[in-house]
Amino acid sequence: MSTRTMTVAQALVEFLGRQYVADRVGSEEYRARLIPGMFGIFGHGNVAGVGQALKQWQVADPTLMPYYQGRNEQAQAHQAVGYARHTRRRQTFAVSTSIGPGSSNLLTGAALATANRLPALLLPSDTFATRAADPVLQQLEQPHGYDITVNDAFRPLSKYFDRVNRPEQLFSALLHGLRVLTDPAETGAVTIALPQDVQAEVFDVPEEFLAEREWRIRRPEPEAEDIARAAELIRSAERPLIVAGGGVLYAFAQDQLREFAEATGIPVGWTQAGVGVLPWDHAQALGAIGSTGTTAANALAREADLVIGIGTRYEDFTTASRTAFQNPGVRFVNINVAPIDAYKHGSSLPIVADARKALVQLTTALGGYRAGADLEQAVASEKARWDATVDAAFDERYSPLPSQNAIIGAANRAMDPRDVVICAAGSLPGDLHKMWRVRDPFGYHVEYAFSCMGYEIPGGLGVKRAALDAANRGEDPRDVVVMVGDGSYLMMHTELVTAVAEGIKLIVVLIQNHGYASIGALSEQLGSQRFGTKYRTLDRAHHTFDDGEKLPIDLATNAESLGVTVHRIEPGPNAIDDLEAAIAKAKAAPEGSGPIVIHIESDPLIDAPSSESWWDVPVSGASELESTKKAFATYIEHKAQQKPLLG
Repeated sequence: MSTRTMTVAQALVEFLGRQYVADRVGSEEYRARLIPGMFGIFGHGNVAGVGQALKQWQVADPTLMPYYQGRNEQAQAHQAVGYARHTRRRQTFAVSTSIGPGSSNLLTGAALATANRLPALLLPSDTFATRAADPVLQQLEQPHGYDITVNDAFRPLSKYFDRVNRPEQLFSALLHGLRVLTDPAETGAVTIALPQDVQAEVFDVPEEFLAEREWRIRRPEPEAEDIARAAELIRSAERPLIVAGGGVLYAFAQDQLREFAEATGIPVGWTQAGVGVLPWDHAQALGAIGSTGTTAANALAREADLVIGIGTRYEDFTTASRTAFQNPGVRFVNINVAPIDAYKHGSSLPIVADARKALVQLTTALGGYRAGADLEQAVASEKARWDATVDAAFDERYSPLPSQNAIIGAANRAMDPRDVVICAAGSLPGDLHKMWRVRDPFGYHVEYAFSCMGYEIPGGLGVKRAALDAANRGEDPRDVVVMVGDGSYLMMHTELVTAVAEGIKLIVVLIQNHGYASIGALSEQLGSQRFGTKYRTLDRAHHTFDDGEKLPIDLATNAESLGVTVHRIEPGPNAIDDLEAAIAKAKAAPEGSGPIVIHIESDPLIDAPSSESWWDVPVSGASELESTKKAFATYIEHKAQQKPLLG
């Protein structure tokens, strides 16, 4: 066996540069670089290891593992996740960090990747394996376990964790890690900790390890018995309903879902991750379901006697905290590639399978079946009611400050069908879930499994990178529009500098409402009177931030100071028309011209239309505030509708 002498970091970089993902969806064969690039911020943990290896390859062959800068390690992980989501989990980026705070900055990114079931390869540096320098700068010391480092915090946040304490361990660490990275049922954050001395250590690497390797995405077939049983349950149901999640999109099963819904007449509601499985105006499309859902989807959910979950993990927003499905005889068929989700909540029939393959077989098994005409009429009636509600919300005209509903409507009208809207946290995700009129399977990207403030701009950059790569392969271009509130913007706006450095045209609609609108509304509902949710000066006499003057923050100037092109929407009766025009102008800018921020103020006290649903957030059972007492009484009423299990 021939070998080459090289450092651990050099072997790591060369290995990752030669890994490919292979996938087959129907007759389409797909092959691409699994890790098309690496982010990194360098310090004493990785500057002489991974940093040196990347520089060496930049000189020898910059295409092997292109390096990208970032301004925050967490944001770099978010870029990897955004890229992974838009490539449907087929590709992702690697992230290299220094030890200590460089590594711990990745923790939120790891949790977000794992919560969203999206791949990200994290390579945090670690303290000396030899302990030659001990304690080294930025080392965490624990007297009860001296081998513990900050990187042990990644263990519960990662789907795979390893630490390479000897050079020879690199082989198994990477092979096991990439297996998890490319497994649809197991994927999430893969964390491989790299002690800084080991990164620079020399060893003999077999040529076979450095050769090209393919990782084929597994898409398992359903069991025939499960399909037959599911068909029986559907045929016997009077009010069947489909809940479609992100697994439909990751399986490229949107066409099969549409064919199934059209053939059977079964309506479809979707989760946050499932937006895009059908166009918003499709006859069987009920829209979003659950706490942030449409009245149409929630009305049909209440009466459903059979719920067919496809690629959903049934989180609490989807089930309205287990109050959405009120039919006493309701049963559940759960189709999911991940057993944990297929079996969740005591499913009547778990089917562990690829969503696309299961839908194809289920459509065949149900040949000739169609739901009753009364269900079809109910769907049409509820859709018409909700569409009228959204039309009215989009047409709202308030002055001087517009509603967030009207802002969403303006963005929806101004964007092309193929464009992608990005969001993550605050009041926007719930409002977008209800009202965004999606027209393309790739047109909606809201990170809501972790709902991480600050994800929007770096996540949008990751999506834009993936869209640009797709355009380079011959696909039609897409603009990426980030919608973000001032709270999230202030948490991680610095990645705009990354977009400036690379000339990436990312469009950001920055909605300033001078506080935390989502938690403010929730606080009010729970009787806490929007406590601590406003951006105000401190009233020292009463030590409160609730009643002072608005902070003199100029976020538009802030963005300009980072080198960004900024369009300011002036308050007044023309704000919505001006916003539409600004988005159109931003879209007309050429690729490579850099990021564009459109700044608009909104009125945070104007709510979105009601979902006629609920979300379980406990209310204080004892209080001296009348507002809290009233909220608790309402809470008890909703709790009475909660089920111990889905069924």
